[in-house]
Amino acid sequence: MTNTTPEQPAVPPLPEQPPATPAPAKKKLSPLTAGLIGLILGAGIVGGAWAITANSSSEPDTFTLEGAFALMEDAVDMGDSCGGRYDSGYDDIQEGTSVTVYGAAGDVVATGHLTNGEKALGTCTFDVAVEDVPKGEKFYKVEVAHRGTVQVSAEEAENGEFAASLG
Repeated sequence: MTNTTPEQPAVPPLPEQPPATPAPAKKKLSPLTAGLIGLILGAGIVGGAWAITANSSSEPDTFTLEGAFALMEDAVDMGDSCGGRYDSGYDDIQEGTSVTVYGAAGDVVATGHLTNGEKALGTCTFDVAVEDVPKGEKFYKVEVAHRGTVQVSAEEAENGEFAASLG
């Protein structure tokens, strides 16, 4: 017996592949185009940051000056409130009397009025709350009616520590 190996069928040759096409060369941006793209991106970033910070102010630019004003003599009951007796020279002191706040330069920066007068032990004490006082002054002067000014530091004013009396 002869040792013969069965013949393997012949494998047909692979068809020739077309040559690979080279990748297209990348075009470089012209300096003008690159500059315009950079300008647009930069403007967008700056504009976005401005829009975010402009709408998210953490502190208001104004505050409410709060405190108390007391009429120490000639105070009388006036129904739901109190005020100065009509013939005492203090008759202009009552609920609704004007309160004027001046800045350090002497200009009027806000106005309000006395409220919630309460009489106790011959004294009439009013609440003072003047809204929209602009921040940024070194000190403020507060005047009730035409009775002269009382100076308070910016810190006292912003912390609601105004206190004054008359009589």
